[in-house]
Amino acid sequence: MLAFDTAIQVWLVHVAASSVVFSYAVFAITEFYFTKGLVPLAILCAIWFHPGDAQQWRREIVVAILCAALVAFLLGRLFALTLPFRLRPLYDPAVHLLFPLADKTGVRMRLWSSFPSDHAALWMTIAVGIFLVWRWIGMLTIAQCAVFVCLPRVYLGLHYPSDVLGGAIIGAFCAWMFSRAPIRSRIAPIFVRFMEYRPAVGYMLAFLFFFELATMFDEPRYLATLVVKQLHGGSLR
Repeated sequence: MLAFDTAIQVWLVHVAASSVVFSYAVFAITEFYFTKGLVPLAILCAIWFHPGDAQQWRREIVVAILCAALVAFLLGRLFALTLPFRLRPLYDPAVHLLFPLADKTGVRMRLWSSFPSDHAALWMTIAVGIFLVWRWIGMLTIAQCAVFVCLPRVYLGLHYPSDVLGGAIIGAFCAWMFSRAPIRSRIAPIFVRFMEYRPAVGYMLAFLFFFELATMFDEPRYLATLVVKQLHGGSLR
């Protein structure tokens, strides 16, 4: 555990350790999809439908950011699987912290490496993407990602501060890279034209993709876990 992690984690855990209501509120924030990604995704919809001379550019940015978000999420999972395993602070006896509502969190993520945070990677990508189009709303979205996505996961011991920082850096980099003209111009116009010529199919698929983003691909990840267990001779229980 880095000194940077120690200082922030100790302060967060003790700042409201005596408030049960606060702890349950933070736990609810980590569980609710609305407080994580629904609002930023709704803002992307507003950007897409906003009229004006720059509508084509804005729509290309939306497509680029959605592609970047998927890549950032996959990179987070790839790094978690390939980098040295890092036990989450909630389960690490060396941390010497009593995290609030540890019994509610359970053991479902004990075998998942802590670094980096895929939540931070995904939602920081969306937030930075919004910032590239609408500065003030983007700044609020970045703050929302920090306060409602990153900090609660540190407070509950699901991640170290460096985990969410690493995820946020991945997300910000992916948003910047995919929004650059050389990459955006190769990918985004194809999707924009498809949405214009096949709106029924296009918006149906967009809705499904937004649903998976909002739920952090919970169902595909669950199915992948079942497949891996069966391939290794495990049971479904």
